Amino acid sequence: MIPFTIQICKSILQDDFNDLFKMGLKKGLSWPDDDVKETLPKIINNLSKVESPTGFESWMIIKSDTLEIIGDLGFKGFNYEQENADIGYGIIKEERRKGYAEEAVTGLLKWAFMKESVKEITANCLAENTSSVNLLRKFNFIELRTENEMIYWKLGNKNFKRK
Repeated sequence: MIPFTIQICKSILQDDFNDLFKMGLKKGLSWPDDDVKETLPKIINNLSKVESPTGFESWMIIKSDTLEIIGDLGFKGFNYEQENADIGYGIIKEERRKGYAEEAVTGLLKWAFMKESVKEITANCLAENTSSVNLLRKFNFIELRTENEMIYWKLGNKNFKRK
C-alpha cells in the first residue's frame, strides 16, 4: 500500500499518471475506475486537514508482483471524540475475489488497532454488495442497522480477529 498525496490525487483527476510511473507503479486494467475518480476530491479534502499524512487517510492498493495499482482503501480521518475511524475500500473489477481486499483491510485494521486511541472502526456498504458484507462479517464487524439499502457496521478493538 502507498499513501495518496494531494499532488497524486490532483494529477489522477487530470489523467496525468507520470508521478505514479516515476514511482515504478503501473495502472491496473480499469484503474482508476469511476469510484476512485469520485472519491479523489474527498481524499484531497481529508489530506488538506492535516499537516502530513497520519495513516488515517487513503492508500493505493498495489499488486506486489506487478506493481499495478488495483484499488484503494483507507479511513475518512480519525474521529477523536468517538475514538473511531470509518474504513472504506475498493478493488477494480478485474482483480476482485482474489483476496486483495482482505489482505489490505487486514493490514489497515491491524495498524489502526495498535493505536491506543482507536476504540472502534466503522464501515458501511450496500446491502447487495455480498462480497463486502461477507468480508466485514469475516472480520467480526457487527451490523448496526440497514438504512436506504446501506448496512452500517462497527468493529471494536476487542472483537477484531487478528490473523
